[in-house]
Amino acid sequence: MIQGCFALRFRKTTAALLCAFALYGSHAGGSGTARARVAEKSLIREAPPAPVFTDEERQRELRSRRVRLAGRMGPNSMLLLFSGEPRVYAGDVDYEFRQENNLYYLTALKQQGATLVIIPGTAADPREILFLPRRNPAAETWEGHMYSPEEARALSGIGEIWEAGEFEPFMRAVRERRAYRPAPQGVLLSAQGTQQPASHGTEALFASMARGEAALYMLLPGGERSREYRREQEFAANWARNPAGLNLRPAWNFFAELRMRKSPYELRLLQHAVDISIEGHQRSQAVAPRARWEYEVEAELDYTFKRRNADNWGYPSIVGCGPNATTLHYVESQGRVRPGDLMLMDAGAEYDHYSADVTRTFPAGGKFTQAQAEVYNVVLAAQEAAFRAIRPGAEFREVHEASLGVIRDGLLRLGLITDRNSGQYQVWFMHGTSHWLGMNVHDVSVRGAKLDAGMVFTVEPGIYVRPDALENLPKTPENEKFIAAVRPAFEKYRGIGVRIEDDVVVTTDGYRNLSASLARTIPEIEAFMARAQKEVRVGLLPTRWRWRESAD
Repeated sequence: MIQGCFALRFRKTTAALLCAFALYGSHAGGSGTARARVAEKSLIREAPPAPVFTDEERQRELRSRRVRLAGRMGPNSMLLLFSGEPRVYAGDVDYEFRQENNLYYLTALKQQGATLVIIPGTAADPREILFLPRRNPAAETWEGHMYSPEEARALSGIGEIWEAGEFEPFMRAVRERRAYRPAPQGVLLSAQGTQQPASHGTEALFASMARGEAALYMLLPGGERSREYRREQEFAANWARNPAGLNLRPAWNFFAELRMRKSPYELRLLQHAVDISIEGHQRSQAVAPRARWEYEVEAELDYTFKRRNADNWGYPSIVGCGPNATTLHYVESQGRVRPGDLMLMDAGAEYDHYSADVTRTFPAGGKFTQAQAEVYNVVLAAQEAAFRAIRPGAEFREVHEASLGVIRDGLLRLGLITDRNSGQYQVWFMHGTSHWLGMNVHDVSVRGAKLDAGMVFTVEPGIYVRPDALENLPKTPENEKFIAAVRPAFEKYRGIGVRIEDDVVVTTDGYRNLSASLARTIPEIEAFMARAQKEVRVGLLPTRWRWRESAD
């Protein structure tokens, strides 16, 4: 997905499923043996089983993250993280809850109302306190299961769990540089079954507070983050009135440093999100030639994501046919699917908080025209050039520069620009080639960081010949000259939009393409679509569902 901001759309899962089932009658399962035989013969690549981790593996991974974070913070500090909050869809209906990324990164907990405190003390043994709402049978009747302390410990590995109401008195005690221990009823679970000393981990913190040198690290909001971090904003405003030597500091860079490099544990989750996405793309390509509307194709994505138990999409799916493919963040999916047009599909599943981001452009009818192929092959060559630039120690901008050089040459050859060394290319290629990927589709990063093993990002050059591109240029003599020169090529390629996007991880000697199994070249795509169409039975929507066609 192109880097930028746009509002998330609420999807009616039921409607997507109805549309998908109406289109496809061959998805039904069967016995394990029968499914295995079908999978062996199938061209469409079914996503492998999800990765499975033992409690010990998960706890070890999370503990390692918390210890590394504590080491970066230093002993004269404290970290405070709040859980995410419900977001209103309409009236008294909320969007599905999604945990705040950094709290989830350290705990794997999806509980609302959770709060995490880490006091590094000695980095090898930081003090960790999880504040958790006490289970409430009345609330669970309406809203579902809440974590028991034992379940929270099994997930996170945190052994000191206090009732959420203890957070305020605990913070008052910290401000007063006073060791605090709740009454027994306030302790839901204690480390190793025994209570640690009330002063555990706080000696260095209190000493630095007395000198006015201690830091309280939080996800301090700013700019767009204010929309997501309301509670942090309110807490920080109140704390700043009397910091008592514990001064507010942003924690963003710590998490950016940690999350930029994915562990083998994280890469398994990310690969599964990519695998689910690949299956969704393949099934969509297989049915596109017989679909009438973009939303019918998108329904196959939604169906596949849900069928493979993805959390959701990592961002609203982009399914644009013909001129709609030239809009970078086209999310309406209301256009017609015409066999002679290209279809651009930018879609990625999210699994266990890790998002894929994959784009393919393919002919809706199964065959590229000559003009479409000419544009497509420029973008493909640009992506290959970007791949060759990926290596440990390289700068992020080098990947874009490698891609951009090929785009400039290609646009000049196509006749869409007259000067490769000018900014003319931006009329047709107006975004960066890459963005970081992980728990967000546009993930956190450290500015200026050089590529290193474990970093994951996208490679996604594109060319977009928008039908109104020349009309919207400022009326200047220079632009009038440019328009006259490129007009013949513009008319030839008008309405063609191409983007090719893959997800790569930097390795010790180069890179690995996580989405490499999804066809990219023209021969591969055409061969896949010709064969894959035979693997699905397409029962087009009943006549009463196709009310719009008579008006087309």
